[in-house]
Amino acid sequence: MSKPLVALTGGTGFVGRATRGALEQAGYAVRGLARTVPQDAGGSTEWVQGGLGDRAAIERLVADAEAVVHVAGLTTATDPARFEEANVAGTMAMIESAARAGVRRFVFVSSLSAREPQLSAYGASKERAERLVMASGLDWTIVRPPGVYGPWDVDYLEMFKLARRGIVPVPPPGRSSLIHVHDLADLLVALVPPSESAVHRTFEPDDGHNGGWSHRELARVIGWAVGRRPMVIHLSRTMLTHAARADRLVRRSRARLTADRVGYMLHPDWLVDESRAVPAELWQPRIQTRDGIKATARWYREQGWL
Repeated sequence: MSKPLVALTGGTGFVGRATRGALEQAGYAVRGLARTVPQDAGGSTEWVQGGLGDRAAIERLVADAEAVVHVAGLTTATDPARFEEANVAGTMAMIESAARAGVRRFVFVSSLSAREPQLSAYGASKERAERLVMASGLDWTIVRPPGVYGPWDVDYLEMFKLARRGIVPVPPPGRSSLIHVHDLADLLVALVPPSESAVHRTFEPDDGHNGGWSHRELARVIGWAVGRRPMVIHLSRTMLTHAARADRLVRRSRARLTADRVGYMLHPDWLVDESRAVPAELWQPRIQTRDGIKATARWYREQGWL
């Protein structure tokens, strides 16, 4: 007998793509929301064309679903107002549609940046979305991933490219936690069935590496994965601000290093909170970060990205 239907947002993106594959592998029927239905997606997902601002599409997405996994969200924008539209209004639309359709289970992918909403418009939007989820009356679980890497990621790709050139600029000294996208996807699948240990909880998962990773350590591991020992240079606030302006001039709306990102890049502590760890009986990471980074570098090369 097949498992119940899961309504998934963000299924064509980095985390959503991995989650969709994990859901299908676990035997779930999956219905995904996409602005443009992918022609080469493969798998068994049923697609609904539309975005988070299309109420009719969202209603079709959640109809007869047993659970919603809400991954979709905006992570980078040159206009901070866009975060409110995508991350706050979009989450509210999903909550309201799920409630009207009688869907009780709601798994929401947030961000560690929600812990420090004063640092960035992105983090502030995720914090506001979390409050909406917690007030929804649904059987919710919030997941705050740390830095997510793996196949299809374009953010850490920049560090891989720089490491190959022998020099990696990083923020001022600080530490952060990491998680491989497939481990995160496995966690989201494990959270679909409601359980006492998961409902009305906020989790901060990671790779299990005690104390996380310093910026220098991560740059060196990425260098090792691409066969180099790069020089690691810590950039000051002023230098990062200038670099963000330059990226905006060169890549305009496609800029990856935005002024908003500089806000949370300067924060020295993006380690997960151990008091918000996922219960071991529910989920544990299986990919060691050194192995995952090595495999990610290999994937980038195979795709011609590196």
